[in-house]
Amino acid sequence: MRMRFDRMEWAGSLGDLGTLLPLSFALIMINGLSATGLFLSVGLMYVIGGLYYGIPIAVQPMKVVSAYAVGMALSAQVVTASGMLLAVLLLVLGATGLVDFVARVVPRAVVRGVQLSTGVLLLSKGVRMVIGTSPFQTMQGAAEPFLAISSIGPVPMSLIFGLGFAVVALLLLNSKRYPAGLVVVGFGAVAGALFGAWRELGGVDLGFHLPEILPFGFPTGADFSFALFALVLPQVSMTVGNAVIAYRDLSNEYFGKESLKVTDRAVCISMGLANVFSALVGGMPMCHGAGGLAAHYRFGARTNGANLIIGAAFIVLAILFGPGSVNALHLLPMGVLGVLLIFSGIQLALTVRDMRARTDLFIIVVMLGITLTANLAWAFGVGIALWHLFRKLNLTA
Repeated sequence: MRMRFDRMEWAGSLGDLGTLLPLSFALIMINGLSATGLFLSVGLMYVIGGLYYGIPIAVQPMKVVSAYAVGMALSAQVVTASGMLLAVLLLVLGATGLVDFVARVVPRAVVRGVQLSTGVLLLSKGVRMVIGTSPFQTMQGAAEPFLAISSIGPVPMSLIFGLGFAVVALLLLNSKRYPAGLVVVGFGAVAGALFGAWRELGGVDLGFHLPEILPFGFPTGADFSFALFALVLPQVSMTVGNAVIAYRDLSNEYFGKESLKVTDRAVCISMGLANVFSALVGGMPMCHGAGGLAAHYRFGARTNGANLIIGAAFIVLAILFGPGSVNALHLLPMGVLGVLLIFSGIQLALTVRDMRARTDLFIIVVMLGITLTANLAWAFGVGIALWHLFRKLNLTA
């Protein structure tokens, strides 16, 4: 595939910021991760992964680890330990080919269940960000914590921005002259600056910043044991389901023969290597993800040029701004990030359109229900069990 750098690629490169930035902000501000190491790791994974796979790829925080770490305000050492353990597990799965065995027992209905469930989660999180009730906004005590005005009377500014930019995104969704993602992010940042977010740039120290190696020291045995049971084991099944199998399936659907390098083994290895580097420089556990790929594709990414654009932006941001890089990203209002999440969630959820069998649809709905009431890891396991049970009972209508 010949890489392009046109307006659609620029717009598509920004499509997944709604997922990436809120969790990144929280991990830096609450758990103390290194902003330099985190954003440099994200940028390098985008660039190197994009060059290797030759098509658009997604880079996202590992959501189980990130959400639990933020919610429990875990130490940076525990988060680093989880990244190291996940890196080892992913490299073993990929290098030994064990992930191929796992993929063979996961049917398409379960893959679609993972994609629908993830899409609905993204959609619901986007709505919560727009109305100002996401966990990050609640912890900050404001719907728009980085703006001078958080609300106008009882109406949160995130809702005003969200509704306004949702209309803009709808009107421009299929426009190639004015790509929706580019317009929403660009004018969103301008609007954020005009409403006071420019103050966040006051503490930025421009210069040449390189990450420290193991900035929090090497994790202790207690850090590793806690991370294994509280973070890593709950994350693994979700990662295999969404960031490996569902991600590979969606890549094949979007890019056909051009996605030949996107195999389950390759995806495990690229995530494993990325997490080795990220853990060493104080970054977050990272993965690919079907939701992220859907977001990039929805807003126009069709070549790996989109990866080079967003990857280079994060690398420059990390090196130029260092610890203050998170401040520069505060220009984007939370309502704008919520709009990006909503549209990427809808795009991913619509992948179920090719499912026709009633038993497959039943599995997908059950998986969605379990995801919303428990978590995606449990839904993944139950979905596989139901599919094989239906086949054994010859219930395939």
